[in-house]
Order: sequence, then C-alpha cells, then structure tokens
Amino acid sequence: MYICTLFGQGIIMKRPLKFFAGNNTKHLAKQIANTFGVELNKSSMVDFSDGEFEPSFDETVRGADVFLIQSTTPPSDNLMELLLMIDAAKRASAANIIAVMPYFGYARQDKKGKPRVPIGAKLVSNLLTAAGVDRIMTIDLHADQIQGFFEVPVDHLYASELFIKDIKSLNLNNLVIASPDMGGSKRANAYAKILKSGVVICYKERKEANVIGDMKVLGDVEGKDVVIIDDMVDTAGTLTKAADLMLKNGATSVRAYCTHGILSGTAYERLDASSISELIITNTIPKSHNSNKVREISVASFFAQTINSVVNNESISDKWESNKS
Repeated sequence: MYICTLFGQGIIMKRPLKFFAGNNTKHLAKQIANTFGVELNKSSMVDFSDGEFEPSFDETVRGADVFLIQSTTPPSDNLMELLLMIDAAKRASAANIIAVMPYFGYARQDKKGKPRVPIGAKLVSNLLTAAGVDRIMTIDLHADQIQGFFEVPVDHLYASELFIKDIKSLNLNNLVIASPDMGGSKRANAYAKILKSGVVICYKERKEANVIGDMKVLGDVEGKDVVIIDDMVDTAGTLTKAADLMLKNGATSVRAYCTHGILSGTAYERLDASSISELIITNTIPKSHNSNKVREISVASFFAQTINSVVNNESISDKWESNKS
C-alpha cells in the first residue's frame, strides 16, 4: 500500500507502507496488517549460539513508512529486538519509523519510588529515540506521564473504547466500577462517567513487589455487580484478593477488565481458586490462556484504524467515544 504526498506544482509522490513484526507479536501483527488491508511484510532472524541475534528485513524499505509491531514482554530480548529493527530500518533509508508497542515494557518504572532506583520507562524512551524511532503507538500505558518522556509523537490509545462496549453488552442492572488501587481511580472514574455508574476503590498496602498486605474497600458494593478496571494483571494477587473481598462485602458478582494480561507465576491458579467470575483482557501480549475464566478481546482493528488515521493525517481522538466524555 502507498500513501500519497502532494509536492510543489501538483506533483504527487507515492510513499509505500510496510508492516513488520517482532518475533513476540507476529500473531497480533498479522491481524493488524490484514485488518488494515495489507499483508505482513517479510523479515527474518539470525540467532547466534551465544544468545545474540540479528533481525533483517527481507525486502526494501527505502522511502517507506515502516510500522514495527512488537510488545516488549518479556522486556529484555523483545526490547532489544525492537531497537535493532529500528536501527535496521533507519540504516536502510526508511522515510518514517513507527514503533507499534501494544505492551510497553518497563512502564511500571515511571518514577523513583525510593532512593537509588532507575526510572526504567524514561531509559526505554531514550533508547527508542536514540535508535531512530519517529513515532510511538501504544495502548494503556501504566502512567500517562510516560508520553512526556518522548520528544517524538506518542499515540496513546485507551482500551476503554473496546471494554465499554463489552460492559454495556452485559446489561448489568446494578453496575459499579472499581479500581484495585488508589492509582487507578482516575481510570475508574473515566469509565464510570461514560457508563453512568458509581465508583469504589480498593486501598491496599504492599509488603513488597507483587505481594499484597492489607486491603480495604472504600465504597458500597452490597448488591452490586462490580467491574474492576485496571491497565494490567500480572500475578493476579491484587485482582483476586479484591474480588474475594468485594463478594465478602455483599457484591452480587465481580468481573475484571485488564488491558494487558501478563499473567505470570501462579496467576492462573489464583484466578481459578478465586471468586471472580470472569477476567477480560486484550491480546497485546499473545499467549495461550489456561483458565476458563479468561476471555480475550482483540485490539487489531483498534490499531489498524489508528494507523489509517495517522497515515491520512486525520484526528485520532475524535473517533473514540471514550475521548469525547
């Protein structure tokens, strides 16, 4: 596919569009490309015995707008692969390089929570910029402020556009939106405003990373159908503990919508043993799911529409209901 650019004296030049996938996100990348109306372009990888690898594009990218689709989890190898792909596209004379990162690794390290620790999200932004990226496209960053770490445009999408439609389809009579922690209260309020529902918040104290100490529910959940909203679910410790606590406090049902299903460690075992009725996630992190409680919604069409808006210089925010409220 080509994008047309108008130059002086009415001369129209055609600039090709190329879609490439990192090894970690090929299934989603194919969906995005096919929804956009093109085939995924060909690339390959050389693996060395010491763990080093070398990605390469198997066709020309000269003068093209190149979309590199890669979620960076686990972050180390997948981030390095994305950086190498950006460098390869830059050295091959691509016109523009857009990193499509459905899941942005190291987003939880957006500030210094204690002395002598890194701000990993800022370091990742520096690395991407140094490699030569011209634009970033991602969905539900752990913290909105990460957009400010970049000196290039960031298209920050929100899964609320997909989740709100799904929540409405459930026809829950006594809906209340819940945040699993204080940090997610803004996100929960945004959902509640569109869905015209109440909000409750879980107050939690962490003993250490991924380990929850005490938890309390701030708000009334008795007789309510609770929908927990969060940007990610990792070990599912917070999520399952919040669900059990809300049911203990009189909730009729509890389900959760989390954009990024990391689901590491004993997450599946926790979900199956908990009182949560359903966990709905997106496919930003492609993986097989080992629980009947997990349901997946694809973000392929969402990204394809956004890419179409970008290449045609159209507004992105005006298209989505969640940005109009």
